[in-house]
Amino acid sequence: MTRTLGVVVFPDFQLLDATGPISAFEIASRMTGGGYRIELLAHGGGEVASSSGVRLVARDLDEAAYDTLLVAGGIGCDRFATLGPTVDWIRRRAGDVRRVASICSGAYLLAEGGLLDGLRATTHWSRTDDFQRRFPKVRLEPDRIFVREGELWSSAGITAGIDLALALIEADHGVEVARRTAQQLVVHHRRPGGQSQFSALLDMGGVNGRFAELMDWVRERLADRLNVETLADRAAMSPRHFARAFAAETGLTPAKAVERLRLEAARLRVETTHEPIDRVAEAAGFGDPERMRRAFLRAFGQPPQALRRAARA
Repeated sequence: MTRTLGVVVFPDFQLLDATGPISAFEIASRMTGGGYRIELLAHGGGEVASSSGVRLVARDLDEAAYDTLLVAGGIGCDRFATLGPTVDWIRRRAGDVRRVASICSGAYLLAEGGLLDGLRATTHWSRTDDFQRRFPKVRLEPDRIFVREGELWSSAGITAGIDLALALIEADHGVEVARRTAQQLVVHHRRPGGQSQFSALLDMGGVNGRFAELMDWVRERLADRLNVETLADRAAMSPRHFARAFAAETGLTPAKAVERLRLEAARLRVETTHEPIDRVAEAAGFGDPERMRRAFLRAFGQPPQALRRAARA
């Protein structure tokens, strides 16, 4: 059985949003003896320039039969005035295809078309505030690499499109084909870290890596008391200067950074172990399960027990 994939792009799309998943499906297709046929689609068809200036040739948006629609993201998605025909086509065709997926800020096009109202979704972490302001009806999960809601899928920034493609391949052809595809791409079949964007954000340790060593130190001591005075002392800075410098370079307060690291560690243990919730809370530095539950609700919209059940569904 050959499944036809329509990859939707637009002027100033992010090149890797499209070519990353295309490469994954191309490899999987060879492994399965023609499991996929891939079409690049754009309003009007012809050459479409990516944000890098590299151009790809696309077919016009049409009425052909597609199994899956993949919607790329990129800086061009901010120009909604020019994307009306594309959004309208995606909205109309969504009922005709088996599944629809977005890569990175491609979630904006799905949300603009009302396809994500009331549903969980994700997008690139840097767009979280803007996305939530524009689309308050969407239950955004900003930490996730990808999210599946029935047959509507969304993924985080750029390379996460490959993670999403591997998940779609696994759903179609099983874990072994997805694993072998990942081997050919030289990427993780499933990323470590609970499928979280938090690591990608915090591993930067600031734009120039100034606090990277400190973040590593914090990760090893999550159960300790990690207030701003403790962190400032470790960084050999006064608390006031440290708090200002840390926020300027990471975009987070020290307290928020520590909480996110604790959430990352706790979520991984919740989803991948059978440890009691109170023991997870203690090990991650939350102190008690109720404090961790409130943090999970703020970050993920669900308590730890719900995430554990979902991970095993």
